[in-house]
Amino acid sequence: MFSGKNILLGITGGIAAYKTANLVRLLKKSSANVQVVMTPYAKEFITPLTLSTLSENPVHSEFSDEDTGEWDSHVELGLWADLFIIAPATANTIGKMATGLCDNLLMATYLSAKCPVFIAPAMDLDMYKHETTKSNIIKLKANGNKIIEAQVGELASGLVGKGRMEEPEAIVNQVEEYLREGLPLTEKKVLITAGPTVEQIDPVRFIGNNSTGKMGYALAEKANELGASVTLVSGPTTIDATKAIERIDVKSAEEMYNAVHDNYKNADIIIMAAAVADYTPQSLQENKIKKSDAALQIELKPTKDILASIGEVKKDNQLLVGFALETNNEETNAKDKLARKKLDLIVLNSLNDKGAGFGFDTNRITIIDKNNKIEEYELKSKSEVASDIFNKIISLLK
Repeated sequence: MFSGKNILLGITGGIAAYKTANLVRLLKKSSANVQVVMTPYAKEFITPLTLSTLSENPVHSEFSDEDTGEWDSHVELGLWADLFIIAPATANTIGKMATGLCDNLLMATYLSAKCPVFIAPAMDLDMYKHETTKSNIIKLKANGNKIIEAQVGELASGLVGKGRMEEPEAIVNQVEEYLREGLPLTEKKVLITAGPTVEQIDPVRFIGNNSTGKMGYALAEKANELGASVTLVSGPTTIDATKAIERIDVKSAEEMYNAVHDNYKNADIIIMAAAVADYTPQSLQENKIKKSDAALQIELKPTKDILASIGEVKKDNQLLVGFALETNNEETNAKDKLARKKLDLIVLNSLNDKGAGFGFDTNRITIIDKNNKIEEYELKSKSEVASDIFNKIISLLK
């Protein structure tokens, strides 16, 4: 959910500021772009050096640089942000936000921001319970801000009560839940296979194919962007997936078969984009086969048909999508596969189309549904192709 998002973190002068180092780390780990703006007093609790190192960006605190006179634009910061998290938010800053006071860079940025704002209050028990603070928080909510409620716990004063800033992990979870709201695949679970399988001949050699996994990974990223919980069963590739995606690494067709059957029952949508080997050696040689002048014959046996096996056991409320990469009689072969393997959709691509197939960043597809309705698409990036596929899937879910 945070992948590629621009997140501005505002830090005010409270003891809970020490927790923001972990908050920045978690946001970066979730593939977000993070910038930090601090009040002058916040620097007494955590150093800008720590936060700039973790965020990989300079920390903003003053309206201008004392040495160079260079202006730090609060307007640009506010426009840059997709989300603004203010944590900790002291009683002082909450009061300023509620009344529109603007005496530091953080407040100027808050008043300039056009994005959703999340506020995580942190203060001592009596301050949190004070009617003025309660009134200010009500005003902030009425103005559209999202309040991340303070928790009950031991406070810096030694008292125990409400006022402790929510933990960074919980802040990230609450913001993520907000981002998922209203997305078309929220609360849906998607299982995707990607990449090739490797069928070992001996400890050194294997049978494989030219699949890079790019299409399957593009589908996984798109499902995540649309709010789904994604499990990706991947053969050997050089591609990294967004950390929000649960990735299960496999090598052989047998391992992929087992991983898919271990995970398909909870999936709402199953997309089999992997290029699974059709054959595997009858037996694995324990030692490397030595080269000789004689011809070498390797006996092969069929692998388990993962797609057909899921077609046999899938439930009525599960949607199953397969792929067909063809070189001849493309449409006929794809329709036959669609029927035999009991699919809801099949995505056809042909090696005869320039820029489509293995290794390319582009693809040209035709989608055929179980009623043999055909939709053809132009050559597009694989990310755009993934969008087309999910648009079709979402139309069926409706």
